[in-house]
Amino acid sequence: MGKKLLAILIGYIILAVILLPLFITLLWGGFFTQEVKEAKTLIGIDDVFSPELEEYIVGVVSAEMPASFPEEALKAQAVAARTYEVRKMQEAGSEEVLYDVGQAYNSVVEQKKKWGENYIDNANKIRKAVKETQGEIMVYDGEPILAVFHAQSAGKTEASENVWSSALPYLKSVDSEEDKNAPNNEYTCTISAKEVWDKLQKFGELNQDETNLTFNIIDRSQAGYIQKLRVGGISLSGLEVRTALGLRSANFEVERQGDSFVFVTHGYGHGAGMSQYGASYLAEEGMDYREILCHYYQGISFENIA
Repeated sequence: MGKKLLAILIGYIILAVILLPLFITLLWGGFFTQEVKEAKTLIGIDDVFSPELEEYIVGVVSAEMPASFPEEALKAQAVAARTYEVRKMQEAGSEEVLYDVGQAYNSVVEQKKKWGENYIDNANKIRKAVKETQGEIMVYDGEPILAVFHAQSAGKTEASENVWSSALPYLKSVDSEEDKNAPNNEYTCTISAKEVWDKLQKFGELNQDETNLTFNIIDRSQAGYIQKLRVGGISLSGLEVRTALGLRSANFEVERQGDSFVFVTHGYGHGAGMSQYGASYLAEEGMDYREILCHYYQGISFENIA
């Protein structure tokens, strides 16, 4: 009887030693703890970062850039994503990682679903890129830069003032000629005149109905993105039209064909900062990640916050 009670007591002690810390960890660790647990045990990857920021960057790179891209491009993406996040944390006065700041993010479970049998190879490739740049951010005058990025330009990136009306010295228009070779860099879509008319009504009362609606492009930036156009008697920016109609880019041509408009877009995204496909091409040409970043973000330097 005594031995039985002793065995039971030992069993309770073992359970307390194992389960109590686990319960506390899950209770206080929240989302990040679950991510680490899945990465370590569910998938079998040993190299898991303890700082939550670095695990978050793994998730961002997994979502924002194809794992098939060269390692130096993935490193450039990791540094850009980390810099963007650190700046947003500072702006919010937060010491905690912010998951809703405009960057795409894939959890471990989402990565596994996305990549299937290629999960281990892809995840390890991205983790290697994050680890080799761990803690590294870009700064200008000692402050983290607004490290925006986009999928592909139309051959030149856009200056920040043409996207957000604020001129940032490190976000100038630079050449990214190889972007023209990216998939669907020139993309054609057709939208009915009625749909165009309906969606543009939110900007003001149009003085043309859908049957005689016309576009008149007035001004483009140096990079080719529309700065000003008139449609139905009102002035709009290319970005406003792009957003309202769901176009891939504000760098576009438009032509009326019967009851529809045909839009031909160039590039994908707002066009400012680093082009992700451009980074891939530069990496293939032999540039390392810092050279890539210095091309797209002018006059920056690097710091390590680890």
